Amino acid sequence: MVDAVDTNGVQPPVDVSVNPDLRWYIVHAYSGMEKAVERNIQERIARAGMQQKFGRILVPTEEVVEMKNGQRKTTERRLFPGYVFVEMVMDDDTWHLVKHTSKVTGFVGGVKNRPAPISEEEVQKIVSQMQQGTDKPRHKIEFMVGELVRVKEGPFTDFNGSVEEVNYEKNRLRVSVMIFGRSTPVELEFAQVEKT
Repeated sequence: MVDAVDTNGVQPPVDVSVNPDLRWYIVHAYSGMEKAVERNIQERIARAGMQQKFGRILVPTEEVVEMKNGQRKTTERRLFPGYVFVEMVMDDDTWHLVKHTSKVTGFVGGVKNRPAPISEEEVQKIVSQMQQGTDKPRHKIEFMVGELVRVKEGPFTDFNGSVEEVNYEKNRLRVSVMIFGRSTPVELEFAQVEKT
């Protein structure tokens, strides 16, 4: 059982002693509609009065840093696009409730109307990955030293080069570009290059 995790997309934990039969299942949803599916399932649970048969609903996300119009922005990115994790007791009523929720295409794993649960340990890994993403946001675009990139703007447009150094604090990198047959290091912003 996870202690209270204060992250976006995680419902307050339910006391497992209420229902020891709760298991985690993966629900496949329309991509980009994960939060809507989470809300729809919660509304349907409330309308049906099945709160005892459901626990947490999780849309795993992480924070990523990106540059937009020269401004540093932190945005949320889905760790598993198109998937929602639901803690529930699997029976015909709960299966039907989730399966027939708007924007849900079905369950992952198992047989047609008896999906296979995933372990609490797997969910714990996902929750800790979400926590790491909140504590230390990753960059949306990550460059590796030695990686080939193409310059897409500035005086070196359309030149290809190899990444020599990456500075995430300043959103800049040093690229070794071939000019007149000689390798020349050039300082560029992330927005000025693209991966090849």
